Amino acid sequence: MSQVFLCNRDELAPGSLKKVAGGEAGDICVYNLDGKYYATADMCTHATASLAEGDMEGDLITCPVHWGQFHIPSGQAVTFPCEKHLRTYRIITTDREVFADTSAESEEAELAAASPI
Repeated sequence: MSQVFLCNRDELAPGSLKKVAGGEAGDICVYNLDGKYYATADMCTHATASLAEGDMEGDLITCPVHWGQFHIPSGQAVTFPCEKHLRTYRIITTDREVFADTSAESEEAELAAASPI
């Protein structure tokens, strides 16, 4: 298992996101949705743009370039022009820290692949 440190639990407030250097995995965007953490690839699959610079509304992230949207928990592209899904990462938390398991897809992404939104 390959883990990437994302943040301390108290540094990312609910409704917030941030970009983290993920090493070999590339940049990762970590999100706090009402106290639950998610992580996706930071780069939009349609345009060369950092999703951490986009707008988060509920469980959707909007690309800052062409306004395509992705469902954060599953990584699914939900609004044109985005058609290719985002890579998602399984989250591991401790009492104080949040990590991404870069060797495995998130459980939400696996479920979404079986039954799209």
